[in-house]
Amino acid sequence: MHCGLSAQADITKIIAYTDENFGRGARRRDEQLLVTAFRDLSQDPTRPDSIDRAELGAGIRSFHLRHSRTRAKHASGPVVQPRHFILYRYLEPSLAGIGRVLHDAVDLERHLKSAFGDESGRS
Repeated sequence: MHCGLSAQADITKIIAYTDENFGRGARRRDEQLLVTAFRDLSQDPTRPDSIDRAELGAGIRSFHLRHSRTRAKHASGPVVQPRHFILYRYLEPSLAGIGRVLHDAVDLERHLKSAFGDESGRS
């Protein structure tokens, strides 16, 4: 999986916000949930609990973190109510470009760029 610059910035903000507002334990749970979700997508980018988002562009899919919640094992328990989803472009089997990691209450159109998922210029 390739994580675009916007997605990297999203992850940094999510982790910082969680740590500041909910503490270290919550931050660690969020980190574990993100790792698990990325692992789930790398194993099957078209998994049944992902959604084809053709209205956003060719090959774009979304995956809500709640679908990885039970597999995200952490000593302090799971994230109780995951609120983020991953927007990614399915490129080929076992390869996806992560474009954004967004809160499920955001205005999606406002957060998308025309060059979705790979602002780094890699092809």
